[in-house]
Amino acid sequence: MAEKMVIREYYELCDGGICQDLLTEAEKNYVANGGMILSGVIQRCGVPNGNGRIYTEGVLKRAIDLYQKLVEESRALGELDHPESNIVNLSNVSHKMTEVWMEDNDVYGKLQVLDTPSGKILRALVEGGCKIGISSRGTGTLSESPKGSIVNEDFQLICFDMVSEPSTSGAFMMKENKNNNVFTKADRINRIIQDILR
Repeated sequence: MAEKMVIREYYELCDGGICQDLLTEAEKNYVANGGMILSGVIQRCGVPNGNGRIYTEGVLKRAIDLYQKLVEESRALGELDHPESNIVNLSNVSHKMTEVWMEDNDVYGKLQVLDTPSGKILRALVEGGCKIGISSRGTGTLSESPKGSIVNEDFQLICFDMVSEPSTSGAFMMKENKNNNVFTKADRINRIIQDILR
């Protein structure tokens, strides 16, 4: 039997591109009053990621369904950087996930940047135009296949962390803003190029 290990995956966060307005009225008010909400693709199933791992739809759907309880209880916290621990360290929490859902093979999410020391660093990085990644962290075992390492049914999702090294192209999160997501021509071109590369 394979040994259970911490499994970490990376997705790229950006501050541009075309995305639908995912905010509720309450979230729009939060952003209008200076809060920061980020949204976009946070995980993907069915294809090898940058780490050579494949999540089947069943494994990922089950993990997301279980994670919903943490989201509903306002306990779906994540850290700045990506420790190898299977516990979320409250002193390094930067954000909380407010919504997570699946559309086809993609997992989407919304997160609220918190007013914690790590949250303030995350906000400064995003406002400074830095590309930041989002990464899932969980525990489980892997099985090898010709297509890559398959994440087994025992996978348990712990959290989504903010990181500096993305490994999956085309998986962007966007900064939601009070201007109803007005994007430049360069933002649109960048998103089209990323979609083509996917």
